[in-house]
Amino acid sequence: MSAPFISGTTAIFEKAKTGGRSNAAERSDPVERKNAVIVGRRAFLQTGAALGGGLLVSMYVPLAAKAGNALAAAEKNEFAVNAFVHIGSDDIVTVIAAHSEMGQGIYTSLPMLLNEELEANWAKVRVEAAPVDAVYNHPVYGMQMTGGSTTSPSEWVRYRKMGALARTMLVQAAAQRWNVAASECTVEKGVVFHDASHRRASYGSLAEAASKLTAPADVPLKGAKDFTLIGKPTLRLDTPSKVNGTAEFGLDVHLPGMLTAVVARPPVFGGKVVKVDASETLKISGVKAVEQVPSGVAVIAEGFWPAKLGRDKLNVEWDLGANANLSSEQMFREFAETAMKPGLVARKVGDAAAALGSAAKTLTAEYDVPYLAHCMMEPLNCVVDLRADSCEIWTGTQFQTGDCAAAAKTAGLPFNKVQIHTTLLGGGFGRRANPASDFVVEAVEVAKVAKAPVKVVWTREDDLKGGWYRPMWHDRFVAGIDAGGNPVAWTHTIVGQSIFEGTGFASFGIKDGIDAASVEGAADILYGIPNLQVDLHTPKIGVPVQWWRSVGHSHTGFSVEAFLDEVAFAGGKDPYELRRTLLAGQPRMLATLELAAQKANWGSKLPAGVGRGIATHFSFDSYVAQVVEASVGKDGAVRVHRVVCALDCGLVINPDTVVAQMEGGIIFGLTAALKSEITLKDGRVEQSNFYDYPMLRIYESPVIEVHIVRSAASPTGVGEPGVPPVAPALANAIFAATGKRVRRLPIRASDLVGDAGAKS
Repeated sequence: MSAPFISGTTAIFEKAKTGGRSNAAERSDPVERKNAVIVGRRAFLQTGAALGGGLLVSMYVPLAAKAGNALAAAEKNEFAVNAFVHIGSDDIVTVIAAHSEMGQGIYTSLPMLLNEELEANWAKVRVEAAPVDAVYNHPVYGMQMTGGSTTSPSEWVRYRKMGALARTMLVQAAAQRWNVAASECTVEKGVVFHDASHRRASYGSLAEAASKLTAPADVPLKGAKDFTLIGKPTLRLDTPSKVNGTAEFGLDVHLPGMLTAVVARPPVFGGKVVKVDASETLKISGVKAVEQVPSGVAVIAEGFWPAKLGRDKLNVEWDLGANANLSSEQMFREFAETAMKPGLVARKVGDAAAALGSAAKTLTAEYDVPYLAHCMMEPLNCVVDLRADSCEIWTGTQFQTGDCAAAAKTAGLPFNKVQIHTTLLGGGFGRRANPASDFVVEAVEVAKVAKAPVKVVWTREDDLKGGWYRPMWHDRFVAGIDAGGNPVAWTHTIVGQSIFEGTGFASFGIKDGIDAASVEGAADILYGIPNLQVDLHTPKIGVPVQWWRSVGHSHTGFSVEAFLDEVAFAGGKDPYELRRTLLAGQPRMLATLELAAQKANWGSKLPAGVGRGIATHFSFDSYVAQVVEASVGKDGAVRVHRVVCALDCGLVINPDTVVAQMEGGIIFGLTAALKSEITLKDGRVEQSNFYDYPMLRIYESPVIEVHIVRSAASPTGVGEPGVPPVAPALANAIFAATGKRVRRLPIRASDLVGDAGAKS
């Protein structure tokens, strides 16, 4: 959520005393980590390239070699100085974004990176989505995609280098025109100057000549002290089009002769069509056809409404299959029973069992979180124009390479005969990076039977009842506390589905049976606990699951930080002071924690009935600490008054984006903590729309303050790290206010009324 909707928002840079240690050194002792099987973030990035057939070999690819793009540029009187920047004769600079814009602000941050070195007139900078092409592959993943809070970190060098290459070639073109040395020329706001001869030339007048030059092998980049754009609050380039209605989302796409389809999908995951009676559907004006496709039954019509009405009239007999008896209540009971047994060890430090046996006090607690839907504001949709020798697709996707490959296979076409136009995404949160490319494959299947361009639209009910979810989880902890109140042992057993299993990511996402996404945030916690063991159970359940904003951290952040608060209370420690002690070897997180506590006035008196809770979490290479102030009414209703967030995300490109992402992550996390759950009964998802899967409303939103630690480290993720700490900080604030522990989400009023709720 952006700043205008949250009162009291501030972005303040603070200097951190980190001692200059690297991220890797700060996370944990490398000797301790040698027994951990969790896949580290950098290892994941390095091995991820295997999915796309290798790393990007060359940063520079002349766009002139790509006929379709070169032709499009020529038609607009633009010249491609390299694959990432076009410059028009009118001096308009178009930056080609290799990643999808879903509200996170990369349509501004990427141009900022490029223009820091290009030094064009910022007022003339525009941005466009890249076509699907290997040159736009993620620099480390080796495929074209957006996710994992990696866009800015991964493009930190490449986009600046593209700008520097373009600037160098433009200057060289001017120098050749004037027959002077390039070293005698300077640039400012898109103009090349030769002071000695008082000559000047705009980038637009030089672009054609520059595009014909050979790019230098390498160019030096500015140091941070010379930045003029990076680090400055900058208005977003995509805001005007979203305000005036010209921005194109997937739902806005319309082609001549296009039909619209909705699909009736099985009410139970894995179900199949037995028989279809479409007689009533075909009577509805505008319905053109009813066709069976692998995912269900497609109603194809001249618009969304007749397609939707037609689907309502379908009479489908389903074979519900093996998942017809799935029940959330039963699964939670089974998860709790499973957690009593040892699982596969994800991390082992010291001897936790022995330390528990000699501890002065032991503490046990169990935590539960439900399945969660992504619930983007723009429901899924995909337009496909399928022809005998080509397939053209318009959709909001986070996973261009995977979707293109899946569409090609479905259509029976070579990869290079499929073209994806990436529109703006009305939210993604991982759902539009589906490992099976489900909504794209389905749209291609519908296009095969529609015999015309077709837009397949998912309703809100379709996505909530038949989407892919964040897994449900059960976490069981046992801690040993010494006579001084300090934790000396910590065991954490996790039960939940694997996200990587059955996908192309499994070969490196799963090691020795352990899904890295299941244990992240638990097997790599930063706290210096001398004896620690984390183990995992991975049940196989027929509910489709995938990444959800902050992935595994979304559940481990809650359970780890809420339980640590219990440990602090059991040991007679202030929860902030205990964290300070346990983070003595983690200077960046310690500085972030101290900043959050300072800005929240930790320890100061609060109004009667208001509690204050604190939590930290390290994810996506960023350090975040949050303090929540909340109260609980007599009816058990929770009111969140204030959230103070401090983060160290390295060098900041656009402070406005960082603040917006922290605010959005906090609102996203609070929504999950207070309101959201997907439950199953008799194999069916019980929720269907916002009335029973509600969002946090503006009037319920707290005052949010964001404080950014000033850092010279390379940028790290900001899209997801704001989510994990807010639920535990809220749970800890509720305990401070009421003495009642929250160990399951979403928080229920019934758990907080009277004598209900677990107490420490």
